[in-house]
Amino acid sequence: MNANERILKALNHEEPDRVPIFEGSIDNLSICNHFGVKYSFQGAGSALKMAYYALFGSKKLLTKLIHRISKRKSAVKIGLKYSIELYKKIGLDMAITPLSLLPKFYNKKGYIDEYGRVIEFKKNPADNMDIGYYMGGYFKDFEDYEAFPPLDPDLITRELAYKVGKELEEENNGKIFVIPGTMGLMEGTWEGFGLENFSRLMAHPKEMQKVFDDRGKFVVEMTKRAIEWGETDAIYLFDDYGYKAGLFMSPRNYKKYVFPWIKEVCNVAHKSGLKVMLHSCGDILKIFEDLINCGVDGINPIEPTTANPDFDIFKLKKQYGDKVTLIGNVSPMDLADKDPDYIVSYTKKLIKEVAPGGGFILSSGHSLNPAVKLENYLAMLETHKKYGAYPIKVN
Repeated sequence: MNANERILKALNHEEPDRVPIFEGSIDNLSICNHFGVKYSFQGAGSALKMAYYALFGSKKLLTKLIHRISKRKSAVKIGLKYSIELYKKIGLDMAITPLSLLPKFYNKKGYIDEYGRVIEFKKNPADNMDIGYYMGGYFKDFEDYEAFPPLDPDLITRELAYKVGKELEEENNGKIFVIPGTMGLMEGTWEGFGLENFSRLMAHPKEMQKVFDDRGKFVVEMTKRAIEWGETDAIYLFDDYGYKAGLFMSPRNYKKYVFPWIKEVCNVAHKSGLKVMLHSCGDILKIFEDLINCGVDGINPIEPTTANPDFDIFKLKKQYGDKVTLIGNVSPMDLADKDPDYIVSYTKKLIKEVAPGGGFILSSGHSLNPAVKLENYLAMLETHKKYGAYPIKVN
């Protein structure tokens, strides 16, 4: 069974040959070095500064140059091939080709992306790894937002990224399933304003509606574009609806501003036979059933370190296991702080209790950040290899 078939079986609540395994992102040099693959963004910060000074400190020229380069297929392929090669060597089944969050304006430290998020490259003190950190929102108010260039689904870079991802999937002969991914509605919106300014925006319902409708239309259009470009299997939405102590907005506001668009995305996708997977961090228990009712087929990562004991993947399996595929959820905090024996024990529990009957894809509880210990992640992989075959047999 190839990776594509394995993921789709899980999304259809059927048992494939083994439990599929996935990661949203891997930003960890020790893991890259162990598998002999270069980290995609290593050196990005230094290269950006060199280009900035070579162009006499002109942010305008820097932006123009990088945008010109980003339209080349070879440049897009460089940005994707290392991550997909890493996923394949690890033995993961699925990788995401991001179609959004594209940089809009560059400066010597980083960039402002198309959602208004200010990103700066910084070195991780432990290993000098280059990481793009979110530094705040560009928009101070609705007027700033309206003056910013709108999201354009027809940028050539998006189609290039999709097609390069599919080419890399083909080159890997079924060992890795590559699907398109796009930012959803909530995370990019509040991060574009920053949480404080976003909170002020909430006092103006007409302006809030306009912003969310702009974002929602874009996500629907990106789903349509992926279908037009040839996608027949799945699409992935990156979003965050909550944090460890609860939701960013009340359920009422999600139902008003967000869920009509998520439902429309699912309708468009399902009409063409695509599954929809959604990433959201935090405690989203209060809206979990709403997401299922919107038509979402898989939810990641069922974050295991929230403050709510009822937001629990084992409880959710019993309640919703026949309605939605659960994707998760070995905590990155545990992968960083616990010992390998603990990781083995928890991974075995996931496989034993969540995998039977299908509807489960193993992953971390978010992503693999620089703090994750290599030996712990290897313990997770080895446990999956040892116990992940169907029919599930875990002592």
